[in-house]
Amino acid sequence: MSRFDEVIDRVGTHSQKWDTMEARYGVSPQGGLPMWVADMDFRPPAAVQTALESLCAHGVYGYYGDDGSYRAAICWWMAERHGWTVDPEAIFTTHGLVNGTGMCVDAYTRPGEGVILFTPVYHAFARVIKAAGRQVVECPLRLRDGRYEMDFDAYDALMTGNERMVILCSPHNPGGRVWSRAELKGLAEFARRHDLILVSDEIHHDLVMPGHSHIPTALVDDAVSERLVMMTAATKTFNIAGAHVGNVIIPDPDLRARFAQRMTALGMSPNAFGLPMVEAAYSPDGAAWVDDLCAYLDGNRRLLDEMVNAIPGVRSMPMEATYLAWVDFSGTGMSAADFTRRVQQDARIAANHGPTFGSGGETFLRFNFATPRARVQEAGERLQAAFGDLQ
Repeated sequence: MSRFDEVIDRVGTHSQKWDTMEARYGVSPQGGLPMWVADMDFRPPAAVQTALESLCAHGVYGYYGDDGSYRAAICWWMAERHGWTVDPEAIFTTHGLVNGTGMCVDAYTRPGEGVILFTPVYHAFARVIKAAGRQVVECPLRLRDGRYEMDFDAYDALMTGNERMVILCSPHNPGGRVWSRAELKGLAEFARRHDLILVSDEIHHDLVMPGHSHIPTALVDDAVSERLVMMTAATKTFNIAGAHVGNVIIPDPDLRARFAQRMTALGMSPNAFGLPMVEAAYSPDGAAWVDDLCAYLDGNRRLLDEMVNAIPGVRSMPMEATYLAWVDFSGTGMSAADFTRRVQQDARIAANHGPTFGSGGETFLRFNFATPRARVQEAGERLQAAFGDLQ
């Protein structure tokens, strides 16, 4: 039995995933399955719990001081797991990467300017951009042979000159793509052609399926560093999203200075609980845990794909990374309201609605399968029953 097979009761623990799904989706946590927000139903590595217990045992919770060992842990992880050498002075700590995204929008763009998204994509990007008074510029991903690709010739034609930033999700959420070196080089050239700041959100970079390899955008093109902002975090990898801690890594000194100025202006400082958790996770023990996790998630992926793809007209996009299945219901001929009702009311599963991810998501739902395998099996059975009339 895998450590990830343990069923942990999260109901009534102030869990967004479990305790708010009834209000959001009409699915009760009593008997319902939450497969929406991207956190896992797994405990993090024991080293993370030990770090927190040591902090609590001391009993005094003051301001966090020297973060040298924390920065060193980040540098070790990026070098060891991704072959990427990071300057510790280039690291900024934000309250997660949605906050990091907002900080980038604030530091590098002005109200009314355009920020490019390759849609469908993680919904928080558009929410932050719009709330900041900037314009969301959608560059639709091309769906070819069941997977997403970027089409820079088409995107060049969409540019007006008002765009100042492009945000990449790498690996892609919700499509599960691991972008190729050629695609990332094409993106770097696109950013240069249109004089864009390139923000690469790589929060899922550790959660890659066997047979695939993530390439950090920073390693693709030396020249892109003058316009590049890298965003990474331990939170998705180790299921510690509640720590609200992320890394914004900026190679270029001028971009770094602009970001630092906004951090100072907004009074930003790290939270003393998140940093020790990250430092403990970015370790050899954490690396072994992640290897086991990715193997387990791949098993869940294969199980869910097999069961979902057995439903006539339903197709799960082949995944290369993340634990978020992107399932297309267009082949059923049903309206979004109809297939969503069947999933929520008949199968009693809460899944993210595709249109919230932007253009191209209209016929999709996103399912989080980072949960014990017995629940994935149950979800598949429920979905097959909910669409049983199509068999």
